[in-house]
Amino acid sequence: MEIVAIVLVALVALLHCYFLVLEMFLWERAPGRALSGFDADLARATAPLAANQGLYNGFLAAGLVWGLIAADPTGYRVQVFFLVCVVVAGVYGGLTANRRILPAQALPAALALAAVLVTG
Repeated sequence: MEIVAIVLVALVALLHCYFLVLEMFLWERAPGRALSGFDADLARATAPLAANQGLYNGFLAAGLVWGLIAADPTGYRVQVFFLVCVVVAGVYGGLTANRRILPAQALPAALALAAVLVTG
C-alpha cells in the first residue's frame, strides 16, 4: 500500500505541475482557452490571474515533492498537509468556480490522502 500512496502523491504533484504550465504559460493558447472556455480577449484579460493561480499550484506540487523526499515523520506530515490543502482548494474551486475541478483536483488528492493516511 505504501507504493500506491507514493505513486498517488507523485501523480497529484505532476498534475499540479501541469496546472502550473497550463495557467502560467499556455493560458492564452489553445490548451488554456480550451480549459477555460474563454475567447482570446478574455484569456488575455485574465492571464495575470491565471498565472498567479498557476504559481500557487506550483507551490502545492513543490510541497508534495518535498513530502515524498523528506524522511519520516516530516515527509508523512508534509504530504498530509499539502494533500489537505489540495483537497480544500479543489472543493472550494469546484463549488465556486467550476464543478470540473472536483474530479480533476479534489478527487485525486483525496484518494492520495486516504492512501497516505492508511500507510501512516
